[in-house]
Parts: sequence; C-alpha cells; structure tokens
Amino acid sequence: MARIPDAFIDDLLARTDIVEVIHARVPLKRQGKEYSARCPFHDERSPSFTVSPTKQFYHCFGCGAHGTAISFLMNYDRLEFLDAVDELAKRAGMEVPRDTQQRNANPDVQDLFNALEAAARFFQRQLAASDKARAYLDGRGVGEAVRAQFALGYAPDGYSALKDALGTDERRMKLLDRAGLFSKNDRGHVYDKFRDRAMFPIHDRRGRVIAFGGRVLDKDASPKYLNSPETELFHKGRELYGLWQVRQANSKIERLIVVEGYMDVIALFDHGVTQAVATLGTATTPDHAELLFRNAPDVYFCFDGDRAGRSAAWKAVESVLPRMRDGRQAFFLFLPEGEDPDSIVRHEGAPGFDTRLQHAVPLSQFFFDTLSDGISLSTLDGKARLAERARPLLAQIPDGAFGDLMQQRLTELTGVGARQSAPDASAPIRRSGSRPLAPPKRSLVRSAISLLLQQPSLALDLAPPYRFVALRQPGIELLTELIALVSVRPDITTGALLEHFEGREEGAALQKLASQSLPGDEPAWREEFIDAIAQLDRQTLQQRIDELQQKWKQGGSPSALTAEEHAELRELQGMVSRRH
Repeated sequence: MARIPDAFIDDLLARTDIVEVIHARVPLKRQGKEYSARCPFHDERSPSFTVSPTKQFYHCFGCGAHGTAISFLMNYDRLEFLDAVDELAKRAGMEVPRDTQQRNANPDVQDLFNALEAAARFFQRQLAASDKARAYLDGRGVGEAVRAQFALGYAPDGYSALKDALGTDERRMKLLDRAGLFSKNDRGHVYDKFRDRAMFPIHDRRGRVIAFGGRVLDKDASPKYLNSPETELFHKGRELYGLWQVRQANSKIERLIVVEGYMDVIALFDHGVTQAVATLGTATTPDHAELLFRNAPDVYFCFDGDRAGRSAAWKAVESVLPRMRDGRQAFFLFLPEGEDPDSIVRHEGAPGFDTRLQHAVPLSQFFFDTLSDGISLSTLDGKARLAERARPLLAQIPDGAFGDLMQQRLTELTGVGARQSAPDASAPIRRSGSRPLAPPKRSLVRSAISLLLQQPSLALDLAPPYRFVALRQPGIELLTELIALVSVRPDITTGALLEHFEGREEGAALQKLASQSLPGDEPAWREEFIDAIAQLDRQTLQQRIDELQQKWKQGGSPSALTAEEHAELRELQGMVSRRH
C-alpha cells in the first residue's frame, strides 16, 4: 500500500490539537507552556510525560516514549497507522486521499480477505452441524461464549467440502489457493488443506481473518496442529493468536501472557484470563516482542519446565532484550511436567493461575541463572566466562535504568566492570595547579538544530543556495537535511520532523534536543538562528580561504594558484572583511 502524501499528514497534524487528543484519554495538567501527566506507557509515581501544543508532540522523560498525535493513537488505542490517520481525519473533517493507495494496492487483496472471511463462516456453520466437533469442544470445556468470541469452527472430513462450497469458479479457486486453504498432490490434484479439524481463525490487528489453525479431534491423528502456510496476508513470525480478542476484551491491557497453543488461549479466556496470546507454531521473534510491548508494559512467557520449554524461553529472551526500554517488564513462568495453561486453569481456576504468575521469574533472574548454569562463580575463570557470555547480550539493551542495573548485577556476580566511573563530560575540567576551565559552549550547528526543532518555520527565513553546506563540521549534513525538509514541507511540525527521523541513527539525539525548553520566544529564536547560520557561512568562507592559502604555501609562490583561484581568494577575503 502506498504511503499517504506527506503534505496531507503535515496538514492533518497542523489541524489536530494534540493536547485535546491526549487529554481525552489521559488527564493532563498545565505546566507553563506545556502539559504533564503520569506516563500512560509505563508505571510511575511522579509525572514525567509532557505534551507540547506548540511543538505538537509528546515525550516521556522516564521511558522515552514520544511522537505525534498519530503515534499516540497507535500506541495508546493500539491502532494501525491508517486507522489512526482515519481517526484524526474524521475529527478534523478531512478526507484521507485514497487514489494513490488504490492505484498501487493489489486490486484483489480485499477479495482475498473476503474469501478468508467466507471460509471462516463456512467452518462455523459446519461446527453447528457437527455433533462430533461440538462434543469435542464440550469435552474440552469450551463454552458457547468463547466459541463465538473466537469464531471457532470445524473443517469436515473429506477432501473437497470447502472447495465444493466456495470454489464456485476458477477465480474463486485461485483466491482460496492464495489464502493457503488448498493443498496439491504430486499429480496436481487440488484438495482441502484442513480436514476433520477444529478450526481457529487467526485475525490481524484490525480483526480480519488472515489464516487458520486446525487441531485434530482424534488424539491419535497427526499432525496435532496444522497452520495455514505463509501467504501475502499471513506471516506467522509477525502475528499473535488471540491479540485481536485481547484488545476487544480489555480497555487497557496491563499485561500479556504468551502461551504455546490455541487451546491454552481459549481455556484462559474461558476462565476470565483475557490477556492470553499464542505464537503460531514458531519461537518468539523480534517482531513478536515488539508487538507484545506495543500492547502491554508487562509480558509473561509461559512455557513447559522441560529442556524444550527453557530453550524456547531463552529464544524469547534474545528477542526481548533489545526492546527492554525502561517501564517494560518480562517474566517467565515454567509449568510442572505434564501440565499446560489449559490444564492448570481448569484445575486451579483463574486465581490459581494468577498466583503462579505472581511467582514468575523476572527476566533479570532467568538471564543470569541461565548464563551461569554449569559455571563456578567461585573461580576467576568462571566469573570471566559469565562476563564473556553476558556482555554482548547486555549491550543490546537500550540505554536506561534497566540496562544500568543489569550491568551492575553482572559486576556484583563477577567483579567485571567495577572501575572508577569516567568524569562527567559536562563538568568543568581542572588541570593540576590551575583554575577550573568552563565547559565548552554548545556548537553553532547544534544550536541551529535545536532552534529548528523548537520552531521549524525558522528555516523558511533562509534563501538558497546555502553557503554553509560545504562546511566540514559534524552535524552539517543533518542541519542541511532539516532545512531542506522544512522548505518542501513548510507546515511541518516538530513532531512530524521527529517522525521523519524515527528509526534512524540521528533520531534519538533529535528527540533529546526537541524535548529541551529553550529560553526566549520566537522572535528571539529567529534572531539567534539567523546569527548562527551567518557565523557558519563565515566559517565556510574562512575554510575556503585557508584551503587556498595552504595551496599557495605548499607551492612556494603565488604561481601555485591559478588566475581564477587568485581572484576567488581576493573576493573571499573582501567578503570576510566586510562581514567583520
């Protein structure tokens, strides 16, 4: 699907009052020019979440969450990008441009969704007509309410029930085949992929059926579970079974419980534990981890206590660590041999299962227990080995309190890293026998970028060509890109600027600069910005003068320069003297 034009997004954000959008969901209190609240994305006692109506973005100094009104709706209301844009557009009375999307989108993708939805309804009708399938679900204790909530169904025995019901023409057959509902034998004969199985529709984050899972009714049949193959709509490493139902059942999701099977999710829901999801026959992937934390601050991984379960848990650790920003927590619950969440919740009820969750192992404990397994921490060699194993993994944790505490714990266990901390780079430097030296002033480039982030329209006061782009200094390319971005998107807000750099190396630094409150007002910022650019232009002139004079010196005589270079040097020197 093509992107919505940047100009529309800028206009939408300019017409949207971010304070109004967020205040409707999180009570805000005015503090000077900004608003504050306790962060809705992590637990905290004192407010560190700020909303700036002038910059049109929010920022949490605790967990680092930030963005525009669009990203707030995506994270708080758990909407997809297009849904968040639609929501804001309706509020602003704007029509989202669809022509680009429709020209570039696959013309029959909606037909593919429709085919999958038709298959889901077919399986539901078959469940209602099958005594055998209903008896199976009755025996598993699956109530009618949960059957409807998850749209459970039944694929009848035989090789062509679905094909005969829905494959009414060649185009329909091709759609069902693309949806992963058919198989083909060596002779090219097409037949139903799912046969004599309880059917579990898999929904995307907008509630649309994108695939199916099927479970045998006969315990001796195999394979026990069968999933749809990967298709253009379904990628098992990116989806979580039950997430759509969790979103519908909870206005605010405090936790997510990751289990292994469809029936585990169903059983937990049936007993009132409505925060369960399952990976789809695969280990926890980085996409799973990101999706989990986008929806809940606390994630519980529930596995068997055997070797395979602990191996799966460690794969989850590897996916989760790079996403452990402050405010997020991960826990691991290992069940007794022969038990699964389905059996536990049926024997102990929701209170018993919740008690087990309360005693789940925190990520930090599981991490160090696993890495130190088989190592003697009473020896220097053992401590060195643990440090060697842990360091590359700890390096993946984002900057923040959790990463610091994990490093501190490694130091406690091994002694490695217990060195005198480096002096604060911002503190005055004292040389032996001298007075303290003041910290260096902020660079002109950094000042110009900071001012642009406060008021992007300052860039419109500059007329190209920009002389400073030739200056060899850190940050010049970034400053040039910011100015160029504002010149082509004159209505862009601070929040939209930051969205442009989301995921890029410069994004974190820009976010920190944007969250600062600079003294003064817009006229003062404009004067300071123009002056900073003028100084950078002068430095660019001097840089070229130095280059020409160096060439003169290296040549040993004026003839080392061409006539054009002599003329350029005289002109540049005159310009510098006039500017002074």
